[in-house]
Amino acid sequence: EVQLQASGGGLVQAGGALRLACAASGLRSDIATVGWFRQIPGKGREAISYFTLSDGTLWYADSVKGRFTTSYDNADNTIYLQMNSLKPEDTAVYYCAVDICYGSIWHDIPCVNDYWGQGTQVTVSS
Repeated sequence: EVQLQASGGGLVQAGGALRLACAASGLRSDIATVGWFRQIPGKGREAISYFTLSDGTLWYADSVKGRFTTSYDNADNTIYLQMNSLKPEDTAVYYCAVDICYGSIWHDIPCVNDYWGQGTQVTVSS
């Protein structure tokens, strides 16, 4: 069973940076895709980024492309989201996620198995 534990959220000024971490256990690197979503209260969930462990495929939403970087550290089984040049509109609860369908959930296509972290708040002040 995959388990995810997110951390690293907080308050930052616009233009600043934060790094989120998501400790993962139970992943199979041959089939797992790891990444991040965010949700603003009252709005739908937004797919941010994913990284397919088997072949290194990276995908970013246009809203974060060039500012955010997703990575995975095999040594400590942790998914990272480095967020630079943060904007007030990046304020949201951020969730790490894993699927075994090559990132289908990031494209709103259901997957037979997907897993979610508990969410961490990021607040960007103007």
